[in-house]
Amino acid sequence: MFLLKQIEAFFSVLFINSTELIKTLAAVEEEISRSKDTFIKEHKSKHKDDLRFPPSWKTLELTSFGSLSKLYGNLKPSVQSKDLIAKELGTVNHTFLPSWLQSIAQIRNYCAHHSRLWNKNLPGTLKLLPKPPCPWLNDVPAPGEFHFLYIHLCCMKYLLNIIQPGNHFTTCLSSLLLKYPNVDPKALGLKPNWQNEPVWY
Repeated sequence: MFLLKQIEAFFSVLFINSTELIKTLAAVEEEISRSKDTFIKEHKSKHKDDLRFPPSWKTLELTSFGSLSKLYGNLKPSVQSKDLIAKELGTVNHTFLPSWLQSIAQIRNYCAHHSRLWNKNLPGTLKLLPKPPCPWLNDVPAPGEFHFLYIHLCCMKYLLNIIQPGNHFTTCLSSLLLKYPNVDPKALGLKPNWQNEPVWY
């Protein structure tokens, strides 16, 4: 009991919610235990008596996007790395990035389970930067349109432009819409001239 209190006290320095952190770490542990990757098998074989997580460069290789999103969102605002990560991704500070990551994780889960994204009310509330430092939108959807897919795609494209400049997301999305002309772009929240927005160049 005393050890558990010490662990919780340590976690509370870095994380907002220790209980949620323990759940997330349990999910990460399960992801690692399911892995059949050679580098994890070798690690377990070499370090049989070490009950800790493998080093971060191994663990994060296997951690799901959802777990990463939860770990980041649960970091206390006072943790300097939280702002550094947000700044690296062009979202200025920790105020905005967690909602973007949660949105992407949700959409990823819908895709993984073959759920419909067209004409779907997406849950969650995005927090948008008032003045993004990188190319963004001239015509920003109103908060009442945030349940459409379009603004979430814009957030993905914004991050992609920083992580992978020259990505082909715009071309892929355009090709998909051409392939399925029966899909009404309005039901996705797409603006008529969406491809001319700076974020989609």
